[in-house]
Amino acid sequence: CWLIELTCVLFHSSRCFCHLLRRREPRMTTIGLNPLPDDRDDSLQPYDNATELTDEEEKELAEIRRRKAELKREIQTLKDEIRAVTAEMEAMENVDEKTDPKAKQANTGRKKFNINAKKGMAYLLEQNLVNDTPEDIAAWLYKTENLDKTRIGEYLGENYEPNLTVLKEFVKLHEIRGLSLVDALRQFLWSFRLPGEAQKIDRMMEAFAQHYSDQNPDVFNSTDTCYVLSFSVIMLNTSLHNPSVKNKPSVDQFVVMNRGLDNGQDLPTDLLISLYDSIKKEPFKVPEEDENDLTQTFFNPEKQGWLTKQGGHHKNWKKRYFVLKDNCLYYFKSPQHKEPKGIVPLELLQVRDALEIKKPYCFEIYSNEGTIKACKLDSEGKVVEGHHSSYRIHADTEEEKDEWVKCIKACIKRDQFYEMLIARKKKVQKTH
Repeated sequence: CWLIELTCVLFHSSRCFCHLLRRREPRMTTIGLNPLPDDRDDSLQPYDNATELTDEEEKELAEIRRRKAELKREIQTLKDEIRAVTAEMEAMENVDEKTDPKAKQANTGRKKFNINAKKGMAYLLEQNLVNDTPEDIAAWLYKTENLDKTRIGEYLGENYEPNLTVLKEFVKLHEIRGLSLVDALRQFLWSFRLPGEAQKIDRMMEAFAQHYSDQNPDVFNSTDTCYVLSFSVIMLNTSLHNPSVKNKPSVDQFVVMNRGLDNGQDLPTDLLISLYDSIKKEPFKVPEEDENDLTQTFFNPEKQGWLTKQGGHHKNWKKRYFVLKDNCLYYFKSPQHKEPKGIVPLELLQVRDALEIKKPYCFEIYSNEGTIKACKLDSEGKVVEGHHSSYRIHADTEEEKDEWVKCIKACIKRDQFYEMLIARKKKVQKTH
């Protein structure tokens, strides 16, 4: 920041310096031609004779020269300091790996885990970098820096006994005693990225509800209450802060929705209002995948390939490379381009054959609620909101079209949180 600021000041000083020099030097004219235009300062009139600077202008010019030299020295000093710090950090890393082979192995294990959680953990255990106990594995996942939080979620979500035991130990590492449910959820959901599968989410939230109830035994009458209310809060967060949700729930609706949760009794209204206000004021911060790591973002997609898409405003057809991944449909100018031209979230959308289109093997992605909430890059490379009421796409063959429609349908699902919330509410009602 200092470097940028100093550069801007230097640039301004240079312009002032050039301005005074132009006033000091004669303007040259040629017989029969107009004087050279000065597009930098309209107030300067062309003249043939040199104009001397006043004493005040001479002082200003000298001050500009002095300040310019001073700024250049400061900029060079900052560059030298940056180079020195960078070299020192690189030297420290090299020394660590040379003097301690374990450090190099640990770094390799972390990189392997960030690519494939299962294989990475196997490497760590094989090299004795992590003790093969649930407590040590959980501590490594919780405390190690620069771990991919998506991979942490994948590992914790596996339905195998060792992973389930690690999940319980991982949850216990969160000190949430005395915290409100919202604040406890903020801490928990920031430590990893929830996986997409409903069964994995269910197991993780079950473990969280049990831990919260153990550390705060006087808040709820049962773990089921904590579980259902946690999902209700997560759904509230989505409803209040997702721009595609038009009808935002009021605090009264939130209170009514959660009646009878606590073993058939109503939770305190003040508690529900405080949860609502907290979420409304500050949404959950959920760890995202590194936006620059496109290799990971589009790794192992559900489907990918060339299709031809109709434009939104201009109804021309253009060939694009499509990638179906994580409930989103991305399209690129070509497979070599790193940035997608557009992104279409598939949640709450539908897909069908577009028989009325003259193009062969055509299908349509559409919404029953009007314009699809999607984004794209405009001609200047800026991200703008799309204007499609539907996306019409055609494939090269009937078989290819059917395969795309099948894969897209598989990605379009109902809200999993909602389904699990309803299921757990029914379970609570049957129990009590």
